[in-house]
Amino acid sequence: MHFLFPLFVILLQSPGDRAGEIIGGREAKPHSRPYMAYLNFSLKNKENKCGAFLIREDFLLTAAHCWGSSISIILGAHNIKKPEKTQQKIHVLRAIPHPQYNNRTFNNDIMLLQLEKKAKLNRAVDLLPLPRMKDRLKPGKRCIVAGWGWDREEKYSNTLQEVELKVRKDNECKDKYHRYYNISTQICAGDPKESKASFKGDSGGPLVCDRVAQGIVSYGNKDGTNPRVYTRIFSFLSWIKKTMKAHEY
Repeated sequence: MHFLFPLFVILLQSPGDRAGEIIGGREAKPHSRPYMAYLNFSLKNKENKCGAFLIREDFLLTAAHCWGSSISIILGAHNIKKPEKTQQKIHVLRAIPHPQYNNRTFNNDIMLLQLEKKAKLNRAVDLLPLPRMKDRLKPGKRCIVAGWGWDREEKYSNTLQEVELKVRKDNECKDKYHRYYNISTQICAGDPKESKASFKGDSGGPLVCDRVAQGIVSYGNKDGTNPRVYTRIFSFLSWIKKTMKAHEY
């Protein structure tokens, strides 16, 4: 399976920078976001990094463009370069990208990862709720994105970083990304006037609003400027539930 990307877009978001940000963010309090997972995978013989998040003891959500071979997951991590006692390393049994994922436009950029065994829930490893009702997320709504991805200096972070982002009007992303932006399946977030953004290596991580996963880090301009695009989780709830039920063990 090969991925081709629009010229103006970078294979957005995967884990982070040594100095400390996503872009314009801060180091998260250790294990304050216990749903976060660090994801490694191989694509075209290169190691790639993404984020993911736990939605059931045996399932995580991430972005479909984080698909590859030899996918490995670390739960309960803060510093991914240290052997923390809280960490759980679990093999991925199967990766299930959305069947209508478009690797040119990034539409339907969502993927389920089923773990070989259930994660042990505790203070460092826990679930993140999905939206229960349709919420258009009014412009100005403040949400959080976390990850181990790049900062502007293109350095990855060893420790989990987080940044607060504002939801934007759909027409801002429509104007910026034209036909690639889909109002029904994507969320526009990130104030163009602020140097705060998710970036390469943060892909697949959740856009969390009021402690609920509303979006998944998907794509944006390769220079890290706002606004950027997030997969709208609510649009895929039926697919998520149906797929998890079909693969119960």
